[in-house]
Amino acid sequence: MVEPWKAASPRVVWGVAGLLRAVSDALNARFAVCTVQGEISGFTRAASGHSYFSLKDAEGEAGLLRCAMFRRAGAYLDFTPGDGQLVELRGRLALYEPRGELQFIVESMRRAGAGALYEQFLRLKAKLEAEGLFDPSVKRPLPGFPRRIGVITSTAGAALHDVLTALRRRAPQVEVIIYPSPVQGPEAPPALVRALHLANARAAQDGLDLLLLCRGGGSLEDLWAFNDERVVRAVAGSALPLVCGVGHETDVTLCDLAADLRAPTPTAAAELAAPARAVELDRLSALASALQRRMDQRLDQAAQRLDRAGLLLARPSAALAQQRRRLALLEQRWGQALPRRVERQQQTLAQLAQRQQRASGALIGRQELLLAALQARLQALDPKRVLARGYAWLDDGQGRALASVGQLHAGQQVKAVLADGEASLEVLGTRMGS
Repeated sequence: MVEPWKAASPRVVWGVAGLLRAVSDALNARFAVCTVQGEISGFTRAASGHSYFSLKDAEGEAGLLRCAMFRRAGAYLDFTPGDGQLVELRGRLALYEPRGELQFIVESMRRAGAGALYEQFLRLKAKLEAEGLFDPSVKRPLPGFPRRIGVITSTAGAALHDVLTALRRRAPQVEVIIYPSPVQGPEAPPALVRALHLANARAAQDGLDLLLLCRGGGSLEDLWAFNDERVVRAVAGSALPLVCGVGHETDVTLCDLAADLRAPTPTAAAELAAPARAVELDRLSALASALQRRMDQRLDQAAQRLDRAGLLLARPSAALAQQRRRLALLEQRWGQALPRRVERQQQTLAQLAQRQQRASGALIGRQELLLAALQARLQALDPKRVLARGYAWLDDGQGRALASVGQLHAGQQVKAVLADGEASLEVLGTRMGS
């Protein structure tokens, strides 16, 4: 009897390395370039820039296909890959010979399925952002201590249970009114809009202080109702302050951006909506204790003042004696201070008189010297002193001085003024000097 493995391959015995190389060549020939679609799982990026992950069938009908995307291919991505994303990969099948594993070498990657939704999300986000629906300046503060909160969510989802549990634990005094609405599917957007309008219309009647819009996590398609333009506009137009808690921490919807406050989860929305009762009671207790201590201090101080006043009233003679002693002391100090002050003023006055006398004498001396100098200059310029040296001064008889021969003519009567008198003269002739 021939053993089956010998009958199947009677002449060729492959070595491991050779067989792997043969399989690798066959894969390269058969699947030179191909495109595969699946969901990313276990995505990691190495320090070298290369990325490694597995691709699984979106329907879960197959195992995992190991993938490698080298840094060169990753540089052309226009998005950040992550677990759970549905993508289309273009590349080639290869065999990683050191481990004998089948892997897909990725040459390019693009979003599939959710990619179109994401593009729609970005376009609508840009449009509404340009209209100012997400402007932080229009966000309203939440009421500090709400008494009644409206919750818009599905009654069949876990989000409602999480919200009620958180409020029951943190703030059992807060009442909750539920406005049920589907949160997924084509009927969800109009239903959510109706619930938002109803809650705002009944705000005064129901005594609402705040609204919570909640839903649990899911894919982009699952959360799409909260990216619907009608719902986003209803959230932005809510008259009541609104907290949006949709999905998990990494999920962001347009309703989150339009709400007055975004919460990462429904539970967090409930925690942000109402302060913890225990914490506020502790604060109130601390304030009451501080107030009591302050009141005790004030009462103690008032009691001490009352005791001192009582002692004074009980012994009025002692108080009067104390005031008399104080008055006598002040009188004595005043009696001693006044003569000393008068004496100091008299000394000051004497000093000032001496200073004034010295200053007046010096000033008079300087003025006398100045007067003598002026008098000497005046005498030096006196014309009579010039006449005394033998000179005469002539005028035409009318008081006008004659200083030139050109003013004279023969037969003219002139007057000569000498040092000791005057003389009348007649001009016999004139001659010009050389």
